[in-house]
Amino acid sequence: MEPDRYDDTDQLRVSDREREEVVELLGKATAEGRLTLDEYTERAGVAHAAQTRGELARVTRDLPDAAARPAPGGLVPAPEKLLAIFGNEVRKGAWPAPERIEARAVFGDCRIELHEARLPGRVIRIEAEAIFGNVTIVVAEGTDVRLTGSAVFGSKQSKLSGPVAAGAPVIEVHCRAIFGDVTVRAPRKRWW
Repeated sequence: MEPDRYDDTDQLRVSDREREEVVELLGKATAEGRLTLDEYTERAGVAHAAQTRGELARVTRDLPDAAARPAPGGLVPAPEKLLAIFGNEVRKGAWPAPERIEARAVFGDCRIELHEARLPGRVIRIEAEAIFGNVTIVVAEGTDVRLTGSAVFGSKQSKLSGPVAAGAPVIEVHCRAIFGDVTVRAPRKRWW
């Protein structure tokens, strides 16, 4: 009979990137309602202090497996992720916008400014989730915005007023607002 082999994978030291990936997974689980805010705070603290893979694995053991999600570099490009929990997350200026964006605000605010961004193609898809928070998407007037989804004790609205311009980019926004708001609007006019 062979002696049992010792598996020391749980003892391997983790990197800062691995810690941040776990904190991001915890944030997503909180936004999905799998964790309370107190549980998120406690587990995020443990993840930031973790030194080994075993310690990190313990804070996500009861959550759906991250491996079941599509991997970056597959057929579908990985989305840009914005997560605001008790804070703000902003993308603005002439940034290179991806084809897919996931914005989640839990007691926080996400703002995605696309009016100056370099768009990758004609269609951008945004998954916006606001739970006791706000997701604001700023686009140029004339942009073709398709807003779908639901709002429970919150709102989803487009404040664009002009007609859609010929050949305008298409922004598909699918939202879920619970005690929160998802708003699409044009940039504010400056008075100076």
